[in-house]
Amino acid sequence: MRRKISITAVDQERLLKLINKEREFGSAKNQDYLKNLEQELNNADVVSSAEIPRDAITMNTQVMLKDMESGEETTYTLVYPEDADLLEDKISVLAPVGTAILGYRQGDTIDWKVPDGVVRLKVEKIVYQPEAAGDYDL
Repeated sequence: MRRKISITAVDQERLLKLINKEREFGSAKNQDYLKNLEQELNNADVVSSAEIPRDAITMNTQVMLKDMESGEETTYTLVYPEDADLLEDKISVLAPVGTAILGYRQGDTIDWKVPDGVVRLKVEKIVYQPEAAGDYDL
């Protein structure tokens, strides 16, 4: 069983709406990810934006991840699908890695299932978190 993640009430509400919209209008290939994301959201520790831990990955958080096998470090910003842009390292919360990292905290290790097996990622650093910066309406 996965560990309980922390998420803001605002993010939870927006993401549940997004899931419902994707189910209605999106492609069938995303259904497993949507189901996983919905389970994470329903089991999450939901807190106000002011109470979210400063080292938790929330929506619009910029995070440095380290691939534990290769040692490679990559910095991503977790965004809503309409803001995703791989050239700017902005990954959608509906992308498998986006769903995998939501709610985890600095220092956590994430086992991300990929077609070839499992990639182990470590949350090296929270570069920017909107709530920690007082940006509650991104």
